[in-house]
Amino acid sequence: MAGVAALPAAALTDLVGVASGYRPGADEARALPVAPALSPLLPGGGLRRGSTVAVASGTALLMALLAETSRRGSWCAVVGVPAFGAVAAAELGIALDRLALVPRPGPDWPEVVAALIDGVDVVAVAVPDAAPPALARRLAARARQRGCVLVPYGRWDGADLTLRMTDGVWQGLGQGRGRLCRRRMAVAARGRGAAARPREVTVWLPGDTGALAPFDRATVRDLPRAPR
Repeated sequence: MAGVAALPAAALTDLVGVASGYRPGADEARALPVAPALSPLLPGGGLRRGSTVAVASGTALLMALLAETSRRGSWCAVVGVPAFGAVAAAELGIALDRLALVPRPGPDWPEVVAALIDGVDVVAVAVPDAAPPALARRLAARARQRGCVLVPYGRWDGADLTLRMTDGVWQGLGQGRGRLCRRRMAVAARGRGAAARPREVTVWLPGDTGALAPFDRATVRDLPRAPR
């Protein structure tokens, strides 16, 4: 599809260093925007530069999280998620001309992610199960230093915030007839520091137009804290 960059690891050099307008020290407090329906889950209402925000599951939720910041001018990269399709991403609002995809980075995936962190605003990565925790900590530290938002997809211990889809109910299919048109989805957030209070929102994902949409009623609510 025109616009999207599906990159092998060797093709990153020209992208890194020119995609991001981040200035160390000047933009630390500025959060990258997210869809209004998701903003109540995030401290400050957006993706804080240098933070690690994990998406536990669901490529649709991952796409929805990236959509607004991409549409507003930031570069995003997605590494190691072959199911992340350009058509679905565009339907959810991602600007394909500011999206880099590395579907199968191979064994050099840490180097690929580190290179993207140096020059891209938001880097999403599916981390292999066998990845050592120390490597995850190094990538998170590099993101903090560079002002990049690191978005691990799947399990990631130590994230500042973890988003998880919980209940999902499709609408549009009647008594054996019709077609699926939208899905009501609950998204829960648990984290640490400023995100220590667990929260949940209900959204349409996808909505009637294919993109994320707020639910018909305001349904932001605090969740009980996990027992210690």
